[in-house]
This record gives sequence, structure tokens and C-alpha cells, in this order.
Amino acid sequence: MRVPLSWLREYVDLPATETGRDVQAKLISAGLEVESVEHLGADLKGPLVVGQVLTIEELTEFKKPIRFCTVDVGQANGTGEPQELICGARNFQVGDKVVVVLPGAVLPGGFSIAARKTYGRVSHGMICSTSELGMGDDGTHGIIVLPPETEVGKDAIELLELVDEVLDIAVTANRGDCLSIRGVARETAIAYGIPLRDPALLDVPGPNAFGYPVQVSDPIGCDRFTARTVTGLSPEARSPIWLQRRLQKVGMRPISLAVDVTNYVMMELGQPLHAYDRNLVQGTIGVRRAEEGEKLVTLDGVERKLHSEDLVITDERGPIGLAGVMGGANTEIADLPQSRTDSTGGTPIDVSNASTDVVIEAAHFDQVAIARTARRHKLSSEASRRFERGVDPAAAAAAAQRTVDLLVLLAGGTAEAGVTEVVTPSGPHTITSPADHPDKVAGVEYGRETVVRRLQEIGCDVYGQDELIVTVPSWRPDLLEPNDLAEEVIRLEGYENLPSTLPKPPSGRGLTHRQRLHRRVGRALAGAGYVEAPNYPFVSEQVFDQLGLAADDPARRVVKLVNPLNDEEPALRTSLLPGLLGALRRNDGRGSHDLALFETGLVFQPREEQRVAGHLPVDRRPTDEEIAALNAVLPEQPRHVGVVLAGAREQAGWWGGGRPAGWADAVEAARLVAREAGADLIVRGGQYGPWHPGRCAELAITVDGAQRVVGHAGELHPRVLKALGLPARTCAMELDLDALEQVGDGTPQAPSISTFPVATQDVALVVDKPVPAAEVEAALRAGAGELLEGIRLFDVYENEEQLGDGKKSLAYALRFRAGDRTLTVDEASAARDAAVALAGERTGAVLRG
Repeated sequence: MRVPLSWLREYVDLPATETGRDVQAKLISAGLEVESVEHLGADLKGPLVVGQVLTIEELTEFKKPIRFCTVDVGQANGTGEPQELICGARNFQVGDKVVVVLPGAVLPGGFSIAARKTYGRVSHGMICSTSELGMGDDGTHGIIVLPPETEVGKDAIELLELVDEVLDIAVTANRGDCLSIRGVARETAIAYGIPLRDPALLDVPGPNAFGYPVQVSDPIGCDRFTARTVTGLSPEARSPIWLQRRLQKVGMRPISLAVDVTNYVMMELGQPLHAYDRNLVQGTIGVRRAEEGEKLVTLDGVERKLHSEDLVITDERGPIGLAGVMGGANTEIADLPQSRTDSTGGTPIDVSNASTDVVIEAAHFDQVAIARTARRHKLSSEASRRFERGVDPAAAAAAAQRTVDLLVLLAGGTAEAGVTEVVTPSGPHTITSPADHPDKVAGVEYGRETVVRRLQEIGCDVYGQDELIVTVPSWRPDLLEPNDLAEEVIRLEGYENLPSTLPKPPSGRGLTHRQRLHRRVGRALAGAGYVEAPNYPFVSEQVFDQLGLAADDPARRVVKLVNPLNDEEPALRTSLLPGLLGALRRNDGRGSHDLALFETGLVFQPREEQRVAGHLPVDRRPTDEEIAALNAVLPEQPRHVGVVLAGAREQAGWWGGGRPAGWADAVEAARLVAREAGADLIVRGGQYGPWHPGRCAELAITVDGAQRVVGHAGELHPRVLKALGLPARTCAMELDLDALEQVGDGTPQAPSISTFPVATQDVALVVDKPVPAAEVEAALRAGAGELLEGIRLFDVYENEEQLGDGKKSLAYALRFRAGDRTLTVDEASAARDAAVALAGERTGAVLRG
């Protein structure tokens, strides 16, 4: 929300010396997020004056149309003589009042103005457009044409209000009241402790039987609808400069008088309005839900197929507007032009078809209904943004009156006596709260008087002593419970005044074993060079085809969302790989080619029996049985850990040539996770889905004496890389972290330090090529017995001439140590021989050479 300081001062008597920075500091202290203060016209320097075009000479000898003009600027040039100027714009004619910048001036951006020769003539300054003055777009795409009554020679900087300060406020979702000058002015008045001149305090006539007929068929979707009619608008009337400038400063483009007035009142009071051409509305205006398949062409020219939950405005023909979002093209106000001439050749615009009779709508719609409609149609508007966050229902009548008053004042219209107001009766929201509740929340003694004063400042009616009965103002629908009231007191008293104290948790509490494991795994992977990349849990079902999953793969059974954020991703993930691989692809496409990413997160697996969750009670805490029954209906949500790698795993440099990431790195990441979980991980050759069949490791654990597959690791299949647009030789790993926790020993293991020396024995075993090194290692470990401290594969050698066809050599370093003595050579050799013998028996291994 952009808030001009000059507009804010209309409703709050700020000290004359207060700057935008001062107001920003006050509002930030009160809890508003003021992102910046823009200084309009800070680098603008005059003379910038109003001039009247006396003559126009068309210079036709150039490639584009050029005009040599003489302009009367009064005594602003010091001589009173006409000013000679060159201009390429076509949207003005002789007699028009324009804005002229004279030599010696400086325009925004540091553009200095001086007399210069161009197109064979000398131009003593220039005629200005809105963009050249930093005013924004006014829709004319040409120079500024001022009203005929503007005085020649007048200072245009003051006339156009070019110098101002604008506060840019990031309004949070719960503070819809601050999407208006009125709301920000109220917060400013509270922050400075000064009165507010509420622009919504207007004399509004009561409803009567003469108003435009309105029928509300959905009182839940629309609980208030006000309609007013103004007739006899002048077709040639246009928005005055002050109104156009205020709209430009808040980021809106002036369009036509009727539209500008409704936008102005919306920004001023926060109440969205809509103006219908009365001559185009047929019969009674209605509010109802759309019928499935109905169509409406909105003001942006798009034909939209309506949903049965959409709230629409109708007449006898059908929908004429998408309620709270955007009006329909079939009742659009014909533009009341901002300029009397077009932008091509000074031709007067035909105003015979301009709207002269309008119906003003000021209504209050359901927040959820408007939010869903705007998202469903991907159509966010200034109106929908306000309705989504909450609009003051009591301001509708005042906003309609304010609009009527401005149209009568600026366009010479007549306000009809008829007033329509359809209201669904409802009482004010009341909250009961202990007077000391804010004290308990903040840990500060505010006292009852301070609490009552602060609540009254935001518009609450407060009664009671120890137990306060608080009636919430209509413009604060976000205040629902005692904690909301406590937050208001705390923020107005100043967050910076809260004492900084460390919490004192009761003994015996803290992180659960599961939480500690997740953190250990994250720290371990980060320490190994991986970067955490959390992803959204939403996927498309087409990604399973891209990953090469079989048609009957359990991972294809997904939980689908009824109202997904993105229609292309309606399902919850059953694997972490789609999100991780998408993150890797995006980073690789942006120039980061050496990547190692990880994520720990939930996956969602639907239950075999599909049941509907029951409704939990709201008048008491649910019982443990009710909560358990609810959880039993939800999908299973195990936590997985996944990694993806591409590019270089070790960088090249003076220390060496580096190496690329490979399948072994993915397997080692799985082993690292298993070590953190204290689980024994079985690594063996496997084949599954997206992984290359010859470079895929199957990861398993032993549960109750049976082996269970809990993940896979290795290099991805080339077809998957091509389908997903991934770099060559991309590797990945995914593990069920909850399954590892189930079999792991979380007891911290202190390192064992022996005072006796280690005995190292190396063996090189020749086996068939298909034999996995893990099986050979398992046999050596089992045969070596208790004296074996560690085993490491340090060489794999293949040579048909030396080893024979289909053979390979695996070289292992065996470390032996006893805890109570120094081993002899014979003891170490005997343990080695036993290990080799068992490896030969199980895998057919023989000692090399």
C-alpha cells in the first residue's frame, strides 16, 4: 500500500517538521511493515510553468512528424515573449494549456534543460509528458494537456504536486484495514497520540423504497449491498489534477472520471466499489452463486467460464460482474476522457456515447469466497486483495455517499433520492478477556488502565473491571480471541519495550529422539558438502513416467488435493526425488554445474482403506481416542532423506585434477546417514525405477530377522536424465529415515582408544566380475572374527591377460587389534587366513598370485 504523506496529513494533523522517515519509524514501532519512503521530485528543479500553445508549425521534412511551437508562458521566461519549442507529440492543439520546462531547470534523473538546436530550429526548453516529470502513466502516451481554466505562467511543480513523500507499506494478510489511507491514518494518529479525522464519518441518508432494485440470493456470500444512482454526468467532465495525482502516487492509472472516483474512494476508505452504466443494466441487480458453465466477459476482455462457487452480480440477462473481483464488459462505463483530443493528430474525441447515468455498488462479500474466486480464475485485483483481507462492512454506505458527492461535484451530476441497502442482520463481535491477560502474554505489567486505553484507541468498546468485555470495531475482523487483543496492546506499547529474557523450560523436555536424528543427519550431510534444498511437497503424476516407474509401482499411488495451489501439481509426493531433481535442474540451468543437494522431508502414502475423517468437537479438547481415530484416516507420512549430485565432487586445482561425482558418492551418503542413525545398512546390487541398472545399489536393513529394502542409490538412467533435462551422470540416493531410526541404536558411542599396536594384513582376492565387493567384504569380516578392527577396499583391478576372462581382483586392508595384548604375527596371519578361507567358501575367491 502506497501512502502519500500529503494525503495522510488531510486526516491527521502531523507536526509540520515531521518527514516521511519520521512517520516510517513511528509506524514500524506500532507493528506496520513500512518498506521504504519514496521522495518524489527530490531532484526536480524549476522553472516549470504552465504555458498556452499559440502556434504550431508542422515540419514535414523529417522521418517522423515534428512540430515547431510557440507557447505563451507569461513572465516566467523574464521577457514575456512567446517561447519557441520543438515537440514530437500529437495530442495537443493551438489554445491548449501545457506544461513547459524552461532552460536552467533539472528534470528527474538529473536531466538538465538548456536551449539547443534540433531539427534545424532552436528549442528553448520543452513541452513535458507525465513520464518526463516522473508522474507515472496517465494513459495519454503524450504530453500533459491541462484544463482550459489553468492560469498561464503558474508554477507547475505546485500545480501538479510533484514534490511529495510516499510510504510503501507491506500490509500483512490480517490487516486489511491498512489497505486504505483511512486505516493508515488511524494507525498514525494512535502512534502520535493525536485525533483522527475519519473520512468515513459522513451524513448518509437512510434506505428507502425508491432506490435501484437489488435482490441478494446468497446472504452468506454478500451480507451487505448498497446501491446509489447518479444521473446527468457531463460527458466532457474529466478528473481534476489533484485526483489524478493522488491516484498516480498510490500506483494507479487515471482512466475516466467515474472510474477514477471509485478508485479514489476505495484507496481512501478501503471499500471497493463498482460503477455500472445504468442504461446497460437490464432489470434488477442480483447477487448469487454462478451456475456451472455460465460465462462472463470481464473488463479485461477475457471470457471466463464460471464455477458453481463463484459469487456473481447479475441482471435479467445473467452475470454482469464477478463479485468482489472484476466487473463485466457488458455494463462497462464508457470512458469519460482525460483529454479532449486523441493522441494522433489533435482530433477532438467523440463523447456522444459516454456514460451519463451510473449505478454505484458498495457491497461486502465473504472473504473466503472472493479469495477462492480470484485464485480460481488467476485474477487478482485491487478489490479482491481488500476483500480477501477483510473490508469494513459498516463503511459501504459512507463509501457510496462519498462517491456520489464527488461525481456530483466534479461531473455536474444529480444524486437520485433513492437509496438501496440490503443488509443481513448480525451483531458485533464480542470478546471476553481477563484484564491482566496482556500482562501474562508479554511478561510485563501494563495494568488495566493501559489495556483499556489501548483497546479504545483501536476502536473497541470496553466494559468490566477484572474481566473485560470487548466489542471489536467493524474494521478489525482479525480480532477474534483474547490473544489478538493482547497483541494489540503489546504492539502499541512497543515491541522494543519488551524485556529480553531467556526461557526456562521444565526439566526433562527437549527434542525427541526423532528430531535429534533428523538434525544429526542434516549436520552430517552439510558437513559432507551437501546443501539443503527444501521443496514443496506437490508433484504431477506425469513425473512418475519421467522417472521410469513401473505401472504397478506403489509410489504411483498418491494422495490428491481437492484444491491444489497449482492444477499441474495436484498430488502429494511419494518420493523426494522429483523436488530435488527439479532444484538441481534449475541451478544447473543458471550456471551452477557442480551440485550436491539434500533434503529431509515427509512423503505421503495413502492407506489401503479410504475413510472420511470425522469432525472434532470445538467446545472441548478432543479425547486421545478421537485424535487417534483422526490420525488413522490420514495418509502415512514417513520421513525420507534424499541427495542428488552432478558435476565435480572434488574441484581441480594445484592440489590435483579433481574428480566428478559418481554412484559411489551417492552410496557413501546413504552409509553416512546410516552411521548417524546407528543402523547396519546392507548395500547390494539392485535395479529400480530411475536408476541405471548396472550402477544401482539396493539399500536394506534387517528387521526382526528379515531384510527390508529401505532405499536405493546410484547413477540415474540416461532416459531419466533426458526426460527431466538433467546433466549427464547425475546421481541420487533416497532412504526411509524412519525405518533406519526403528532399527538403529541411538546410544552415543565413545571412540575406543587402545594402548596396543595394530597389525595390518593386506589380501588381494580374485573373484568373478559379477560378485559384489560387499559380499566379499562381509565374508572376510565374518571369517576374521573378533580380532578384526576394520576393513577397507583400496583397489579394484581387472586384466584378462593376468587374471583370466571374467575375473577381477579386490584388494583389502585388514586391521587386527586385541584389547588386552599385542598380537603376534602368527595370530594376525591366522585371522587373515580364516577370513580368506570363508571368503573362498562363500564367493569362490582365491588369493591372487
